[in-house]
Amino acid sequence: MSFRARFAAAHPARQSLRTKLTVSVVILLSLVCLTIGVISEFALRAFLMTQTDTQLSAATARALDFATHPGPPGSERNLLDAPGQGAGTVTARFSPDGTNGTGGWLSPHGQRVALNPDELAALRDLPANGRPYTRTISTLGDYRLTAFPVSDGVVITGVPLAPMQQTLLTVGLILFGVAAAGVTGAAFLGAFAVRRTLRPLERVAETASRVSELPLDRGDVDLSVRVPAQDTDPRTEVGQVGAALNHMLGHISSALEARHASELRVRRFVADASHELRTPLAAIRGYAELAGRSGSHAPPDVAHSMTRIESEADRMTALVEDLLLLARLDAGRPLDVAEVDLTRLVADAVGDAHVAGPHHVWQLAMPDEPILVLGDVQRLHQVLANLLANARVHTPPGSTVVTALTRSADGSAVVTVTDNGPGIPPQLQPAVFERFARGDSSRSRAAGSTGLGLAIASAVVTAHHGAIAMRSRQGRTEFEVRLPIAVPAQRTPLVNDRKSHSGHTG
Repeated sequence: MSFRARFAAAHPARQSLRTKLTVSVVILLSLVCLTIGVISEFALRAFLMTQTDTQLSAATARALDFATHPGPPGSERNLLDAPGQGAGTVTARFSPDGTNGTGGWLSPHGQRVALNPDELAALRDLPANGRPYTRTISTLGDYRLTAFPVSDGVVITGVPLAPMQQTLLTVGLILFGVAAAGVTGAAFLGAFAVRRTLRPLERVAETASRVSELPLDRGDVDLSVRVPAQDTDPRTEVGQVGAALNHMLGHISSALEARHASELRVRRFVADASHELRTPLAAIRGYAELAGRSGSHAPPDVAHSMTRIESEADRMTALVEDLLLLARLDAGRPLDVAEVDLTRLVADAVGDAHVAGPHHVWQLAMPDEPILVLGDVQRLHQVLANLLANARVHTPPGSTVVTALTRSADGSAVVTVTDNGPGIPPQLQPAVFERFARGDSSRSRAAGSTGLGLAIASAVVTAHHGAIAMRSRQGRTEFEVRLPIAVPAQRTPLVNDRKSHSGHTG
């Protein structure tokens, strides 16, 4: 899984930079279109209202001119008869006190339609000051109206606002459609442009992802991964990031090379020192044994001192042998590979632990058929002996230690060593397989442990292409070793061996 995919899985609620940029562009463009549309509508409305008022002034002038010129005697003149009035024009005449009034409007077909009382009522309270007002006439809609006083009353003229409103609606729909199409197109084009622009950043992220997958914690690391030259242009922001990452990788590579060289020197020193210490330690042990044989002729304190010298020499020899083994494993020296009967090996190791720890309860669970693996029998026996010794040393007398051997579904041999002791403190668990790792008071050091047993077990298992793991809590600690199975076993089960090492002691 790539770095970007892992980050997305770990933070599902967060959006990618590409999405944020695209959304930002769409929102910004939408706000711009909305602003343009609103301003355009207001400007157009003001322009159309000015035109409407101009039409109203002309209609009012024609109505007033027609109203102030008397007709034939005894005739009643209709203001709608004034020449030049357009369709929808409203005219009305009220008496000076506003109680009596008549009026009408021109239909789209040029017909004169009289105003009903409700429509006249909407015009009755219009101020007669010649200014334009907007009123809603019940069945006719919105109108722009003016009222002028004349000698025999008040003349009202109005033009409809419906054409202006229809124009504003049409223009608004057009603007909305154009804006929607533009924003949609900009979203797709913006997403493409953002993706293309951020492609160098994706390549930088992929480079960092490949580096994160390298085993930088051990061995000789070939840190040759770099950001491509095309993505390290210092004139661009992404290029600056790529160049900085390459510069950092160069420093890391130098540091790793220095670390590896230092590790090689330390390993060579440990191997050489361990090898050279074997000879003087053997001499010390030999002289101590020789002096111990004449212990009856030596003073008691000298005999005790020689015994302690021999004991400490044995302990130091074991430490030197462990260090030499780790140095050889670190150097990658090949192991003696042969077919190993893991069932017999586990049974023998539990039997040895039974003898070394008679005050513990040792239990053994074995499969019905032998399990064979390819490996170094001595080293694998050392792994089991170290795990069992670890359980014996770090648990109080009477504790139960269960050793089980099974065949897993993935074709591996699984050995587990489980005890019901006090467990390993959580803060110490990550370091149990490190060299010279020691526990606190809950893991006693009374047996003089060197702290290399679990480190050797981990190194040997790794050299056999296996895996070792630990799970611990209060009252239960389990070590699990997985080794690849060599060949399906077709041998007689070791019933006698299992019986001879099963049961309870102590």
